[in-house]
Amino acid sequence: MAQAKAERRKDKRIIVENVRRVLLKEYLMRETRRAGFGGLDIQRTPMGTRVTLLAERPGLVIGRKGGAIKGLTEAVERQFKFDNPQIEVQEVTNPSLNAQIMAEKLANALERGWHFRRAGHSTVRRIMEAGGKGCLVIIAGKLTGQRHRTEKFKAGHIKYCGEPRNLWMGLGFAVAKLKPGVIGVTVEIMSPNAKLPDEIEIRPPLVPAAAPGELAIGAELPEAAGAEEVPLEPRPEGAPLPEGEEPAADVEEAVVLPEEPEKQGPKVKKSRVATKRLKKVAKEVKQLGVDVDVDVEEEK
Repeated sequence: MAQAKAERRKDKRIIVENVRRVLLKEYLMRETRRAGFGGLDIQRTPMGTRVTLLAERPGLVIGRKGGAIKGLTEAVERQFKFDNPQIEVQEVTNPSLNAQIMAEKLANALERGWHFRRAGHSTVRRIMEAGGKGCLVIIAGKLTGQRHRTEKFKAGHIKYCGEPRNLWMGLGFAVAKLKPGVIGVTVEIMSPNAKLPDEIEIRPPLVPAAAPGELAIGAELPEAAGAEEVPLEPRPEGAPLPEGEEPAADVEEAVVLPEEPEKQGPKVKKSRVATKRLKKVAKEVKQLGVDVDVDVEEEK
């Protein structure tokens, strides 16, 4: 029984802490809307609570001589009971790839009177031109009549579930207030640095390094690379041999064998019909100006 009560108390503390963080995010989103709220990160440290705020224009959050950020720090400590909060403001490097900033801009465009299709396609095109790998824009509410409807605009590669979605998909939500009612705007952007599980990179094979005493095939010796060939002069007969050189062995002369005459095969005797045909062909060839010797031996 005591263990069950301890677990319930632990679960209650977790829920209360998460609710407090969500309320803080909504409060800072309202207060820094003009500066372009881009996200929030809360970390507990031994010195207190560090709140990192992402903004498109950090100068508006800090204020003149830091007056605005001091007021935010006091309000956070007073309203949300955080221990020694320290607010740090960082500038968003590429606002077109921040889902929360793009959702706020799309909601402002709808409030200014833009048609929802024009605003949706413009947002998708801007995100993809900035280098996003994929994006999904969802606009839901009373768009053209009294009936609620949902329109989706998407481009590129989008992950709907799994670990790649948790790692690489950024989510932003904003609300546009119009006369017929409120319109919810959801923007999801896949980071350009996303590496999906099905993307395979084939590395080129590594060339093994040659041993210290060996040279690679085709490599020239450093001494022989720039050396010139020196023609060898014949040594005069009877000259003494240099030290360390042995006399060359006598080279046997190659023996040239006489060529054997080609053997002629026996003459084949032809019949009278074949002899007549050969003579006729030889006569026609001679008329054309070609000398042909035909040896014809009739069969007896």
